[in-house]
Amino acid sequence: MNPLTCFSLSTSDHIAHLVLNRPEAMNTMHPTFWRELDEVLSHLNKAGEARVLVISSTGKHFSAGMALETFGGAISMDDQSPEGRAAMFDLLAGMQATFTKLETLRIPVIAAIQGGCIGGAVDMVTACCIRYATADAFFCIQEINIGMVADVGTLQRLPKLVPLAVVKELAYTGRRLPAQKALGYGLVNEVFESEEAMLAAALQCAKEIASKPPVAIWGTKQAIHYTRDHSVDDALKQMGWLQGAIWSNQHVRESVTAMKEKRAGDFPGLSPLKYFNEIGL
Repeated sequence: MNPLTCFSLSTSDHIAHLVLNRPEAMNTMHPTFWRELDEVLSHLNKAGEARVLVISSTGKHFSAGMALETFGGAISMDDQSPEGRAAMFDLLAGMQATFTKLETLRIPVIAAIQGGCIGGAVDMVTACCIRYATADAFFCIQEINIGMVADVGTLQRLPKLVPLAVVKELAYTGRRLPAQKALGYGLVNEVFESEEAMLAAALQCAKEIASKPPVAIWGTKQAIHYTRDHSVDDALKQMGWLQGAIWSNQHVRESVTAMKEKRAGDFPGLSPLKYFNEIGL
């Protein structure tokens, strides 16, 4: 990968840790942010080394969302012609695709959120599997406060996570949702008094996930997301095909033996991906 400027990335014991590292800019999202995040997620998905991804941040706020100056400079939103307005579709599709990579990543993603999680940051964390927060954290659908509709995933994913009336209230008013209320609604899994305690818990959860058979974790994530978007009957059928595709007697025996012997299991990682257009390179 190219050197990162908006993030730092480390991998240890099969746990990848991606840190937003521009606290002086409140970790806002500009084109370089999107480009680097997309590259990191593609790399992790392809390599197969990491078995779980933790995303955390630095400074007072997790992220203040989209850098507003982006729309006046690097990205031009032309509303003066039907052709220009039509081009917004493809622009947004590219941005949406980056956050969708969090959802479709072959491994679980844990977000550790401190301070403000605002605008585009809500789009980002709702695409993650697990969310931990500090007591001072809050969530804000900021887009309505600047005269636009949230358009990169919040309005599509948040209704799957919290009651619809709550989504409407937040989306219509731009109010802040404090961490404790977010916990009550089920948006976050747990709230911690300090950032250190939150990150420790996130890494501990990641350690537990990384100790399981990676292909079983992959299958579990596939099944949960399919179930979310389909009927019970369809999801049960999909589960049969999925289980038949990845079942391993060896993994089950090793898991049971490891539990009895009170040790970590020994499992193969996910296979590295080789894309068709790379064959022969």
